[in-house]
Amino acid sequence: MISNALQPTMKESEPPPRAEGPSLLSDEPTIELVLQARAGDRMALEALLERCMPPLKRWAHGRLPAHARGSLDTGDLVQEAALHVLARLDKFEPRHVGAMQAYLRLSVINRIRDEIRRVGRRPEEVEFKDEKPSDATSQLELVIREEAYQRYRDALTRLRPRDREMVVARVEVQWTLSEIAHRFGMASVDAARVAVSRSLKRLTAQLSN
Repeated sequence: MISNALQPTMKESEPPPRAEGPSLLSDEPTIELVLQARAGDRMALEALLERCMPPLKRWAHGRLPAHARGSLDTGDLVQEAALHVLARLDKFEPRHVGAMQAYLRLSVINRIRDEIRRVGRRPEEVEFKDEKPSDATSQLELVIREEAYQRYRDALTRLRPRDREMVVARVEVQWTLSEIAHRFGMASVDAARVAVSRSLKRLTAQLSN
């Protein structure tokens, strides 16, 4: 079981914390953190929570029907679903770069259906689809997320550390450009857009080799 000590890191009312070092904001692929967490590495587990919760909450916002909310809001539901998945990482089989977020989203959908059944209504269709973030996910980012993991990992290791950080932050952690600008201390969202675009193009070039 995952300790309740991890739960304070996921309060929806709190802004994303500024990373203090490489443990939470790093150039390490998310799936590598999964493997470390499976082996009992608590820091890797905390890093997964920090990475996965913000984009998962954005994606889940508004998906729980009003009649099924009661005392459970979307943030609570997402937290429960994420803890359920992270407690069962041994069942997770990554096949592509976006596999972790897809697995988490499916868990949220199942949890929504459970809550609808609990309040006695006929289960509603909850569509499982990727949606563009507010600052518009590029086609290049979507293609990278569907890349076979091993090819992606090999290409990522050939990048400079800064480029790896940009790729991981945008493609795996799925931070918005404004979040990237804030976390990396950039002057503006436009500066983050340029940095991310350059890093993604360098990754694409490595994937083509």
